[in-house]
Parts: sequence; C-alpha cells; structure tokens
Amino acid sequence: MSAPVDSEDRQLSAAQPSLRAAPTVSRRRRAMRPYILVVPAVLLCVGVLYPFVLGVSYTFFDFSATNPEPDFIGFDNFANILSSDAFWNSARVTGLFALAATAVETVLGIGVALLLNRSSLIGRIFERALIAPLMVAPILAAIMWRLFLLPEVGWVSPIAESVGIGNYTGTDSPVGAFAWSVVVDTWIFTPFVAIIALAGLRSLPRSPFEAAAVDGAGWWLTFRRLTLPMIWPYVLVAVIFRLMDNLKMFDVIFGLTTGGPGDATTTLQISAYLDAISYARYSQGLTHMILLWALVFLTLMILVRYLRRVQNRAAGV
Repeated sequence: MSAPVDSEDRQLSAAQPSLRAAPTVSRRRRAMRPYILVVPAVLLCVGVLYPFVLGVSYTFFDFSATNPEPDFIGFDNFANILSSDAFWNSARVTGLFALAATAVETVLGIGVALLLNRSSLIGRIFERALIAPLMVAPILAAIMWRLFLLPEVGWVSPIAESVGIGNYTGTDSPVGAFAWSVVVDTWIFTPFVAIIALAGLRSLPRSPFEAAAVDGAGWWLTFRRLTLPMIWPYVLVAVIFRLMDNLKMFDVIFGLTTGGPGDATTTLQISAYLDAISYARYSQGLTHMILLWALVFLTLMILVRYLRRVQNRAAGV
C-alpha cells in the first residue's frame, strides 16, 4: 500500500515548480539603498545650484573681456545698474510686455476654450490644429513674423494698405515694435492658455448649469457667476506660467525686433544679453540676470500663495 502512495507523492512533487529561496540582501546594501536612490536628486541640485551660485559670486567682481583678472568690488555692479535710466526703462518694458501679453493671451484663451467646449466637427478639427503654434520654436516663429511684417516685401503691408492704414511701418516704430511683439507672443502661446482652460471646462459638473438654465439665467450671467469662478483655478495656473515666461521673454522679442528700435523693446533679458555677450561685460550682465531672477521669484511667490487661497476656497476649505 505504501509503494503507490510514495510514487504518487514523487509525481506530485515533480509536477510542482521548484521554489527558489529569496535572495538575501546584506545589511550593508540595505543601509546604502536610500543614499543610492538620492544620488540623482543630489546631482540635479548640484547641476542647478553650482552655476547659480557662481553667477551670483561674479556679480561682486568687475569681470569682463578686458579684465580677465577681476577685482572684488562688492555691490558696485548693483548700485551702478539700479542708478541707471537704462535699467529702469528695461524694467518698465519688461513689466508692460508681461502684463499686456498675459492679459491678451488669457482673454483669448478663455474665449477659444469656450468655443471649443461645444461639441461639433469643426470644433474637434480646430482643437487638433490649435496646438500648431506651440510646435514651432519661438525664435523661428519670431523670424517668420519678422519677414511677414517687413514694409517692403511682407504680406501685412498690402493688407494694411487695403484697409486704409497708410504709412505702415511694421516694427520700425517704437509703438509698432512693442505692439507686434505682444501680437506674436499671443499667436504662439494663446493655445497653451486655451488648452488649460478647456481642460477646466470639461471637468465641470453639469448640474449647476442645468439648474441655471431652468431658472432662466442668460449666457453672460451663467458665465460670470458659474463658469468663470469654477474654472478660475485652472486659468490662474495658466496665468502664472505665462506671466513667469513673459517676464523673462527673450527669443520672441529678440528674433522680432532685437530690442529696438532704440530701446523700445529692450527687456531685462535683452539688457543682460547685450551687456554679457555683445559688450562682454560679464559681471554686469549677470547682475541684470540676478535682478530679473529676484523679480520673477517674488512674483511667483505672490501668485502661488494667491493660487493656494483660490484652490482652498474652491474646495470649501
């Protein structure tokens, strides 16, 4: 009786897969694992912080192409730049451009999102084509628009003459250069705001809008009292991204006007480029960049704090 049982046991044990013992990890490797996992983060921080700290240190020297062995001058670079009219003109241009471009992109982006939120074949096609400007490098888009705006050969000049706009100058006048810089930036980045606003619209519940329709609320009242407050956290995220980017905008303005005519479109970023690259005054160029970084950082802190309050209020906290 025992022989058949033993043979059956051997067959069952042969049919079952062999279980391998789990590999043991030494205590030393287990202790080193957290430090190994944090190495990429440390390398990333070093790669970001080292150039930043080095750039800050250069602002306290008079380093330039004509002075390869700089002397320590303390805060003289900051004092000279903050006391110059060119700096404050660049700061004014930077602020005006950032506010104007962000405002126009936000309004147009919300409008485009409202149009795309309606289900239709044309809306779906336009939604796919909307991201086309975002796929073009900003510097290439700026050069393309610069050719379009040339008074002699550009296609904008004939259109301006056909609608009765005489003496078209394109970007040759200070007002025209600033206005077209805003237009080109709006053409490139309005789809970014529209996509974020559209995501917010499609996440909204339908019941409040159905109740408003039953109560006879008009389109404008519904938009002002329901739609806009509910998508405002999404819109504010887009505003933060666009305002931060516009404060440090370089490629669009430089590719379109190179900061001219005169200093009409010379932002802080372009001033830093001219000082550091064109005039080889490296310490002064870095000083411009550190001041611009401080402006962007403080603005970002204020907007993020406001965004947190808006999100808490929307969540009922």
